[in-house]
Amino acid sequence: MPKEMQGADKVFKALADPSRRKVLDLLHANNGQSLSSLCEHLDMQRQSVTQHIDILIDAILVTVVWKGREKLHFINPVPIYEVYERWVRKFEQNRLRFLHDLKEQLEGEDNGKT
Repeated sequence: MPKEMQGADKVFKALADPSRRKVLDLLHANNGQSLSSLCEHLDMQRQSVTQHIDILIDAILVTVVWKGREKLHFINPVPIYEVYERWVRKFEQNRLRFLHDLKEQLEGEDNGKT
């Protein structure tokens, strides 16, 4: 399996879980949070949060920066953008092309000019 697909599989796996999506939402709202800070907003044990964060780190959706003795977590939007480019954008283009063609048909050949 190509390396690109392995990365995409990890991103899809990470995004499949609602708890991990919640972690990403928390980081999106306030980037650079500690584990303790994230745990305050999640209804689960610290160990479970750590396991979810490890999966997000493995998918490169979260990066870690040490600030002294504190470990801060930051969202990395690049893998999500890559999934968008590979899996969403191509379907979006067809939909937009269809809407454009439909608009032209409904407006007629004179493009709505009278």
